Amino acid sequence: MNLGESKCKPCEGGIPALSPDEISKMRHQIGPDWIIHDNLKLSKEYLFVNFSHTMDFIKKVADLSEQEGHHPVMHIYYGRAIIEFWTHSINGLSENDFIMAYKVDRI
Repeated sequence: MNLGESKCKPCEGGIPALSPDEISKMRHQIGPDWIIHDNLKLSKEYLFVNFSHTMDFIKKVADLSEQEGHHPVMHIYYGRAIIEFWTHSINGLSENDFIMAYKVDRI
């Protein structure tokens, strides 16, 4: 799977979360600074020079999230933002989370 060419698919639950082996395989396609928490959640901290730059980035993440139909939890501070992805409906990680992590890093 090429994450850059993939689109998020609607997930209403009823599918299993990715297994540790599947997570390991997908892990190699995203940046090494993404943290995987207990095979349930991805997070990454981004640093900026000021609030305006932080908000410019957040706006781009929001626009991408709307396009893909998969939304992160975003923690916004003066010069940093923390982005978290997981698929709530399956209480774990899905392909969508890795697709979004890959695409957010290209903003």
